[in-house]
Amino acid sequence: MLSIIPRDRTFFDLFEKAARIIVRAAEAYTVLVRDYPNRTQHVARIRQLEHDADEIAHQTFDRLDQTFITPFDREDIQMLMMRMDDVVDEIDAAAKRLTLYQVPEPTPWLIRQTEVLQKACQLTCQAVCRLRNLKKPNGLQEELIEIHYLENVGDDNNHAALAELFANGGDPLFVMKWKEIYELTERAIDRCEDIANTIRAIMLKNA
Repeated sequence: MLSIIPRDRTFFDLFEKAARIIVRAAEAYTVLVRDYPNRTQHVARIRQLEHDADEIAHQTFDRLDQTFITPFDREDIQMLMMRMDDVVDEIDAAAKRLTLYQVPEPTPWLIRQTEVLQKACQLTCQAVCRLRNLKKPNGLQEELIEIHYLENVGDDNNHAALAELFANGGDPLFVMKWKEIYELTERAIDRCEDIANTIRAIMLKNA
């Protein structure tokens, strides 16, 4: 049965804008660790994207307060947007610490992990864009499975990086700095899986 009051489709535009920002932030983070001599400009780019993500989140929450009928449950809309904002927050926090802690150069583990994060963000963006037409979610299930797989890869990379860090010992301050950077990067990947889980819940509720 068609609803007498149409659902506000503007939410999908906001979701897709936020999803594209997480991709750009992940790409900027990947470029940062590969073009480290120019890190200041890349960190600034990520910082701007963090502000952009915050603005879209605020627009979404304001719209939610003003909308009577939403495309799906309010708590799912809120969770989806919060988790996308979280991805950018974690990337921004990790990038800032590279300069704050005066890290001389990225480790191979960090470079590898940013590549996993970029792939996870790209798949997350694709999955979010499919929410506009849940009746024909071609490829969505496969994307959600791949995001889960990449989260496992990210966990494995993080464990291996930390094991190597602790095994080498050395300056405790150096260990502390890198542990935080690794964990922030890994948390960004975790948030992608959280988004995938939210999308899966939306699919089940709207099947």
